[in-house]
Amino acid sequence: MPGPWDQEYVLGRPHRALAGLVLRYQGYREFSSTALRRRQPPAGSCTLILGLGPPLRLFGPAGPTAPTSFLAGMHDAAVITEFTGAQHGLQVDLTPLGTYTLLGRPMPELTNRVPRLDELDAPALAGLPERLAAEPDWPRRFARLDAALLTILDAARRRPDPEVGWAWRELARTAGAVGVARLAEETGWSRRHLLTRFRTQVGLAPKVAGRVLRFQRAAGLLVAGTGGTIADVAATCGYADHAHLDREFRALAGCTPSAFLAELS
Repeated sequence: MPGPWDQEYVLGRPHRALAGLVLRYQGYREFSSTALRRRQPPAGSCTLILGLGPPLRLFGPAGPTAPTSFLAGMHDAAVITEFTGAQHGLQVDLTPLGTYTLLGRPMPELTNRVPRLDELDAPALAGLPERLAAEPDWPRRFARLDAALLTILDAARRRPDPEVGWAWRELARTAGAVGVARLAEETGWSRRHLLTRFRTQVGLAPKVAGRVLRFQRAAGLLVAGTGGTIADVAATCGYADHAHLDREFRALAGCTPSAFLAELS
């Protein structure tokens, strides 16, 4: 019998042909006898959940929902997850450009949304959880996941513009520290054209994406405890002061930095 709080997490390495599209695989199995709520702040990635167990309750910009398998597109606000009892499945972390490539649809359709797999018009994904559940262990599930995503990639008809790919990588490399004007200058595009193409293929405008990436860096330093005080992290990440970082946490995570850390303890 499971205890009041049991967990198992197993990391898988995506096939090398998926580099730049898929960041990681993680298998998970959890059990909690009481309601377990987690705050999921915005990040520079999209999350594909392939559930092998009960639904997961979600509360966020798209409203409350309880899907078993879903895709969380790019967000600029937090989502709260909640479950009681068992959770079991695989999580696939995708780059926004990987999501655009594999699904072949304008990314704003997914921004701040968590559509179920059967809402994505991707038959190869819709039937994947059932096939994964039939596999006896994590390595074979990861191998089946590789095969499914490689098949989808082979059939993909859309690829990101090289200019958008460069702009996204530059934003990610600098944790949002590069300005939109320089991105436009380096691509040779007008700011308007860059904004339109970038938003179509990433899901957020360059400025908003940079804001999310800067927040992600700050949150990571705070959680790791390697950035010093909250004021130190604010200075490191380019915020004006502690109060500025506090406002960004309230806007993007829905709570203060201190409350964010307290929830993880």
